[in-house]
Amino acid sequence: MDGSTALAGDARTLEELEAEITELAGHLNAAHYRWLCLIAEFDRRRGWVDGALASCAHWLNFKCGLDLGAAREKVRVAHALVSLPQIATAMGRGQLSYSKVRALTRVAKPATEEYFLSIALHGTASHVEKLVRLYRRADEAEALSREARQQAHRRLHYWFDDDGSLVIKGRLPATAGALLIQALEAANEAASEAAAGEAVLPEASHAARRADALGLIAESFLQRGAPALRTADRFQVVVHVDAETLRHGGPGRCEVEGATALPVETVRRLACDASVVTVLEDEAGEPVAIGRKTRTIAPALRRALQARDRGCRFPGCTHRRYVDAHHIHHWAHGGETSLGNLVMLCRRHHRSLHEGGMLVERAPDGELQFRRPDGRPFDPLPAGRDVDFHGTELAQRHACNGPPIDGATAVTRWRGERMDYDLAVDVLLQQAERRV
Repeated sequence: MDGSTALAGDARTLEELEAEITELAGHLNAAHYRWLCLIAEFDRRRGWVDGALASCAHWLNFKCGLDLGAAREKVRVAHALVSLPQIATAMGRGQLSYSKVRALTRVAKPATEEYFLSIALHGTASHVEKLVRLYRRADEAEALSREARQQAHRRLHYWFDDDGSLVIKGRLPATAGALLIQALEAANEAASEAAAGEAVLPEASHAARRADALGLIAESFLQRGAPALRTADRFQVVVHVDAETLRHGGPGRCEVEGATALPVETVRRLACDASVVTVLEDEAGEPVAIGRKTRTIAPALRRALQARDRGCRFPGCTHRRYVDAHHIHHWAHGGETSLGNLVMLCRRHHRSLHEGGMLVERAPDGELQFRRPDGRPFDPLPAGRDVDFHGTELAQRHACNGPPIDGATAVTRWRGERMDYDLAVDVLLQQAERRV
């Protein structure tokens, strides 16, 4: 039966309709579990890494149309199920809905998994959500006694390594640590700048992105932090570059003041939207004239650009904060600083265009066209496949490949009994304590 038949009327009894609804719910649960398994494997193998997308959640947002917050939850749950085999098996059999599994994976550990699963099989999603909420509250209450020890042992040390890198080692109380993690996640979300095509393990990639996020936090504080640090020249970064080097590349000065040299493409990215001071030097390199400091993009033009683009214009990107104005045809090469030659890009995609080899151009009709380094268009649409995913096909697939699912598989086993949350939380705390 297809949707048009259902709309036209159905001669089946309510009991028959109910049986099909509950059976199909089981098939959907099992299919959802299979989907989560594929997501976890896709993320582990970093299938989303192509120099343009920041995470597997961004890929799901881009390719599957999920809200970014919901996509992050899918990825989290997908990875959490790996360490919860009993809950994973129950969902794979069609017995647990995603709503229940999402709640369980927030708190369940190997020591408490079996008990949580029993509650989930016999209770409703509302029961599960309430138990998870109460358990977390009780667990947090027990953690309060650790707060004083955390405060007493807080530390932060830093030193410079032999290669000039800054090494940081710290120990923060849980509250301060949570704030730092939130700031890192927010900064990483706002402008992740992982190196395009960097062949590293997922853990190393996440660590590198957190390091980038920490630098962004420092930049944000210096710009908007304590009033005593408001003087711009106190924390601005000065880059020296010869005009010919900026324009054509090749030999010439291209360096951070008092520090290391920079690739010319990095300086072009920085120069897309930065304060510029022209210095005329004599043959000995001594300054003989210094021009006024000007911004390459005037405030009125920036407001118009922000009103037009409303965030990063790269396909599939949702970033609206910490975005840069990018010259499609760089001003160093004669490009105009005009609305038609500018586009807003997040830090990650701005870097992809300069250092990562991505390309952007404006088509004759005014639309932006983004291309990969090899010239292929960055297309959000995968190759089409004619696959039938309606209920009948789904049931046939499971009938052939398992698991066995019928009208009772996904039905909650609750029969109206009163849930003793106090007892359940007490049991869970005892189980968690025994595993520590």
